[in-house]
Amino acid sequence: MAKKDPYAALRFKEFRFFLAMRFALVFAWSMQFVIIEWEVYSITKNPLSLGIIGLMEIIPAVSMALFAGHIVDQSEKKRLLVKCLLGFSVVSLGLFLVTVPSLVESLSKSMVLWIIYALVFLGGLVRAFIGPTVFSLLALIVPKKNYPNAATWSSSTWQLGSMFGPALAGVAIGFMGVHWSMCLVFICTLFALLWLSQISRKPILNPKIGEPVFQSLKEGVRFVFNNKTILGAISLDMFAVLFGGAVALLPVYAQDILKVGSEGFGILRAAPAVGSIITMLAAAYFSLNKNAGVKLLTAIFIFGLSIIVFGLSEYFWLSVVALFLSGVADGVSVVIRNTILQLHTPDNMRGRVSSVNSIFVGSSNELGAFESGVTAKLMGVVRAVVFGGCMTIGTVVVTALISPSFRKLDLEKEVAELEKEH
Repeated sequence: MAKKDPYAALRFKEFRFFLAMRFALVFAWSMQFVIIEWEVYSITKNPLSLGIIGLMEIIPAVSMALFAGHIVDQSEKKRLLVKCLLGFSVVSLGLFLVTVPSLVESLSKSMVLWIIYALVFLGGLVRAFIGPTVFSLLALIVPKKNYPNAATWSSSTWQLGSMFGPALAGVAIGFMGVHWSMCLVFICTLFALLWLSQISRKPILNPKIGEPVFQSLKEGVRFVFNNKTILGAISLDMFAVLFGGAVALLPVYAQDILKVGSEGFGILRAAPAVGSIITMLAAAYFSLNKNAGVKLLTAIFIFGLSIIVFGLSEYFWLSVVALFLSGVADGVSVVIRNTILQLHTPDNMRGRVSSVNSIFVGSSNELGAFESGVTAKLMGVVRAVVFGGCMTIGTVVVTALISPSFRKLDLEKEVAELEKEH
């Protein structure tokens, strides 16, 4: 067997620009979300308002996801992604303007909140297109034999942005305030556009250009539900993210339970991403493909335990460690799931399959935020987080019992066959 090259995908120049663009985008998006969470909770002091933020993003993201996948499969990917980044820059600029101190003082709190919610809603529309476009563009930049390695580096870059975005957001809020912190977000979107401009346009590989939209959507959904490996992976991750959405309540923990301020909030928010990025960088050197099903189930079980420990903790550094371990487990899950998607999805259906995945997994982040906000309001913050962790563990146990084939999932042979073909 040939020696594994951990830098195989990085040897392609356009892939390096792709990673730079993705880092800037995720960094800006995660930083923006943290700033919004902090500002909204500071205004309302109501955990339910944090859930509403998630709801405002998930409604357009889910309702438009399948249509976005159809459009992505019918369109040139780079041009479409440019439009998405321009849309995101408009949202960021709007949030920068609505957080001008003099404007905040002149408007009622409810008016400021509704403007923020409206901009988040617009961001959800943009996000519905970004996910499948990025997923599809990646497959056009590197050869198929390098998909697993490219997926690992792409996921690592995503987590790197998710790590530094929240950390800088917490520090920036403390030193610069919410308004100028949003200015940094807008600048990052401009860098993302700059790096995207270094990638050439790609051919449209869909042989069914002009296919009726509902027929196209039906074909995409049918493919996912008929592929038990893809369906099992994204379903399992969906429930883990849905019930393990403790990060949505971090402003409450930082301000009212652990009492660590905006700097501590940034550390807490970044801790899961630190764990994930370490796992993903290690995955570039040490394959997770062998016994992938068992590894995925174990990782999500550990994720649930970590959320329970975080929920019960009253000590800042114990909370940080628990969130770090949840990130380590989540990193394993993301690498395996993305490898499954890249290996099992035909080129002409990548947009639609990614859109279905975004409904199951991507949007469950916001739905998890809403679930956490509602349960926190009904049963208290700590109980809500512990409940979510217990439900995550329960999901793993049920999946392991009812799906023996998923436990036996092994991606090692598939990757080896691809390497032989190329």
